[in-house]
Amino acid sequence: MSKNLNILTNGILKENPVLVLLLGMCPTLGTTSSAINGFGMGIATTFVLICSNLAISLLKNFIPDKVRIPAFVVVIASFVTVVEMIMQAYVPPLYESLGLFIPLIVVNCILLARAESFASKNSPFASALDGLGMGAGFTLALTLLGSVREFLGTGKIFDFPIYPESYGLITFVLAPGAFIVLAFLIVIVNKLKTNKN
Repeated sequence: MSKNLNILTNGILKENPVLVLLLGMCPTLGTTSSAINGFGMGIATTFVLICSNLAISLLKNFIPDKVRIPAFVVVIASFVTVVEMIMQAYVPPLYESLGLFIPLIVVNCILLARAESFASKNSPFASALDGLGMGAGFTLALTLLGSVREFLGTGKIFDFPIYPESYGLITFVLAPGAFIVLAFLIVIVNKLKTNKN
């Protein structure tokens, strides 16, 4: 039980894909101009992580070593297509906002890294837990980054006004703001990890 709990919580702080491992920087920086965008991207990626980890773990004995990575990409691409269709049908504004970053989940290094390093070597249940934990960490990081950027740039969080938009610094909604806020969040996480040890 504690091993499963460790697998589940590993991706939240200890091996957070964004704030510790620095994986998936393209969607992290490109989609977090608002909290809802970060959250939406995180949930979409989490779904693909759980499903692809589970499928790869179930298929690992049938996939020849020579075509391992292409097979993983095909499995991941299948679930990304499902996510893309669901988002297009049920949340069109979010789908439009995330745009090209949804199909790019296929080549997100978090998914390929978890498929190669965990799902291809562990049981289906543990692989699904790993996908959930890593996805939760990714979602948390993107939502936090998007919330801070939206708050500093527009005075809102999840489109809920906190202070007048005219006081916001538009830089934080633009590309430089992503780098600045991400750097500060990484420093805070490293400081927390250092204090814990």
